[in-house]
Amino acid sequence: MCSFFEVSRSGYYAWVKREQESGKDLQLRDLIVECQRRNKRLYGYRRVRIWLFREYGIVANHKRILRVMNKYGMLSVIRRKGYYRRMLSSELRYPNILDRDFKATAPNQKWCTDITYIKTKEGVLFLSAIKDLYDNFIVSYKTAASQDYGLVDRTLHAAVVNENKYSGLVLHSDQGALYTTFTYKHFVDENGIIPSMSRPGTPLDNACAENFFSILKCECIHRQKIKSLLEAQALVDEYIDYYNYERIQNKTGLTPYEKRQAAYAA
Repeated sequence: MCSFFEVSRSGYYAWVKREQESGKDLQLRDLIVECQRRNKRLYGYRRVRIWLFREYGIVANHKRILRVMNKYGMLSVIRRKGYYRRMLSSELRYPNILDRDFKATAPNQKWCTDITYIKTKEGVLFLSAIKDLYDNFIVSYKTAASQDYGLVDRTLHAAVVNENKYSGLVLHSDQGALYTTFTYKHFVDENGIIPSMSRPGTPLDNACAENFFSILKCECIHRQKIKSLLEAQALVDEYIDYYNYERIQNKTGLTPYEKRQAAYAA
């Protein structure tokens, strides 16, 4: 038959093996479908493996289960693993100068920056902010309906204009794509700012920026259903003004602005 159909013997047996494996995959797929249906698609491949053994006495390799779940789109819908992409250019990767040392002895020594998003019925509003680690004062922030470098650029320029007195300033960010561009590098170099970056996949390296966004969402954003981008913008404006000038901090008993002014007056 192989000679007649001009097929190699190895090719024929490889096809037979694939067909056999495909049939076994279909049987396993049906069982995994049942498992995910009964468990509301909350199980990852490790729990699926345990479930198969408990329910049917089936011992299957976890790699095979994961492959079948991937193949037929049956992965868990919760806590999916995030994959971090390393930057392609080593010139745009900066050392972690801050190294989780979030204490500063004066204004404009250490800043941290990041971007978050706010969901509305009209779409997503992106918020870029820069926080001074001395007093937690938000030195600048900008919002936009799209996440591009223009959002970061406007935030940086506003910060430099608002706080024109600084020397040896360290600006810390994560390794987001917008902070790895040559435009960002040019800006920090031109303004004498020292860039610092978190290590890949370590959000705690930029915990201070994350902390502000968490407070903003807990105390303001998540307390109401936001209908429009304009409403979200107004809420952000109102809250950051309150945060800077009225919200008392537990550690100091002062607002960020009061602590900042006391430092300038000293």
